[in-house]
Amino acid sequence: MAGGGFCRLPNGTVVVALTLTRPCGGTARGAGPDAPVRVLVHAVNRARALTRLRNLGLRAVYLRGNDRPPTPDEITAVLHHPDGLLWRAAPQSGQELWHPIRALLGPAGHAGPARPAA
Repeated sequence: MAGGGFCRLPNGTVVVALTLTRPCGGTARGAGPDAPVRVLVHAVNRARALTRLRNLGLRAVYLRGNDRPPTPDEITAVLHHPDGLLWRAAPQSGQELWHPIRALLGPAGHAGPARPAA
């Protein structure tokens, strides 16, 4: 993992920021599937934040250390988003805005293999 960290807020919740490689199923704008993305998660605690990502199909997500905690701008962005899950290209180019997690995961809504039709 390229980097990640967390920040505990005054109300007890946390914002976790992780740099991950783009999932293969993503159809988002930007570089290819191996390009790094910065993912922000707002949750009750660190374990819950990682569980939210794992439930979306990002299985190999771990937070080791606190070497790249979220910046104040990143915290503001994730707190003002209704889902509390955002991403953008990791080496930010220009004025790229934050995207909802659905744009990263593609039409299936998760990063894993396609689910069978019900």
